[in-house]
Amino acid sequence: MPNTIEIAKDVVDQFQKVQRHMEHAKEENATKTYEGLKQDYLSLKAILQVAGVNLTDIDRIKE
Repeated sequence: MPNTIEIAKDVVDQFQKVQRHMEHAKEENATKTYEGLKQDYLSLKAILQVAGVNLTDIDRIKE
């Protein structure tokens, strides 16, 4: 079973990946893709906030 640090790292990695895809979708004007990714972004952001992760430096989207 993964420990807390491994879980936090996985969620941070997922959060950063979703943000990269959101940036690409926005550049390409792929609004449906962006909105779908935004739902994942908001869910991951909520998990990180509950876990007490400081998002100041890693949240590039800021929505």
